[in-house]
Amino acid sequence: MKTATFPSLRVEPELRDAAESVLEAGETLSSFIEGAVRETIERRRTRAEFIARGLASRDEAKRSGVYIPADVVLADLSDRLEKARVALQQKGAKKDRP
Repeated sequence: MKTATFPSLRVEPELRDAAESVLEAGETLSSFIEGAVRETIERRRTRAEFIARGLASRDEAKRSGVYIPADVVLADLSDRLEKARVALQQKGAKKDRP
């Protein structure tokens, strides 16, 4: 597969210095920028999918007339968050054991 390049990008010297200051061992500025672009693409795709699911859910609720009260949704999310916290604490406790 042939590779392609991104257009040259002019930035203020302070931005370049800031980027270079956070490079990890063996990381190049080019690989840092490529990683940032990949992460942004994934984040935007994820956000677009999330919005699409939300709009589809809204449309289905309008069509069916079935709505879930906000307090029920928030309680479910709170339960999920608490379970995730407990799981992380347990995972950390196992990791700390000799």
